Amino acid sequence: MPRYLTLVRIEENTIDMGDADPGFEERMGALFEEITKAGVMLDTAGLKPTAEATRITWSDGKLSYTDGPFTETKEVVGGYAMMQCKDMAEAMEWSKRFLAVHPPHWKVGLEVREVEEAPGA
Repeated sequence: MPRYLTLVRIEENTIDMGDADPGFEERMGALFEEITKAGVMLDTAGLKPTAEATRITWSDGKLSYTDGPFTETKEVVGGYAMMQCKDMAEAMEWSKRFLAVHPPHWKVGLEVREVEEAPGA
């Protein structure tokens, strides 16, 4: 069965967990419980702020390093989920449900990508 990586995209400085509505954590917990019981969720986590990150770039045969925060970047990856679904349609359905539990005033996006399996895997 194919695996799908969803990358949670956020505008890092615009989301404050303190302004989430009172039912947000309960809705998210219920969805995670359901998706886990369905055998779909393989792994998920939020990521620490970009202020605690470093970008490493390879260019012209040299490495360069940039410490966060990355002020030139408006949208960042704030978390991820690795799911095992029968097809892209199922991955999209779970992804839509994940987005729908968020407070309506937040701007959150997902990039859903099928994992390319190694030959013979």
